[in-house]
Amino acid sequence: MEIITHPNPILRQRAQKIENISDIEKIIPDFIKTMKEKKGIGLAAPQIGKSIQLIAIQTKDDAQIFINPKITWKSFKKEIAEEGCLSIPNTFGKVKRSYKITVKFQDQKGQKQKLITKGLYARVLQHEIDHLNGILFIDKIVK
Repeated sequence: MEIITHPNPILRQRAQKIENISDIEKIIPDFIKTMKEKKGIGLAAPQIGKSIQLIAIQTKDDAQIFINPKITWKSFKKEIAEEGCLSIPNTFGKVKRSYKITVKFQDQKGQKQKLITKGLYARVLQHEIDHLNGILFIDKIVK
């Protein structure tokens, strides 16, 4: 799969909720493969030209799929760290994000899940969920 780059307008759209998980089952293996080949630690469907609420996050062991993810809680504690993005090559900037978050989502089988995470994993999730809302990390760079 090709990674689309800024300023492609699909990167600024709100992604559509996935109603039927069977519609996306076929693309998930290639989606994960693309993230790994491009050496990303996260990937959102708009980055491959599909305006749907699907993201993948690289874990220590494999990749985790999040369908229709929604952040339901963010910690008051924030951290500033450097971020980059496969859709904005060779660009980096410091972004302030919540240190700990709670996310509700569906897994690949359509089961409802809840994840409480912190640190880098929480940062990557926030970055990718921003993609689903048409927000890029360059919109959040702090001076």
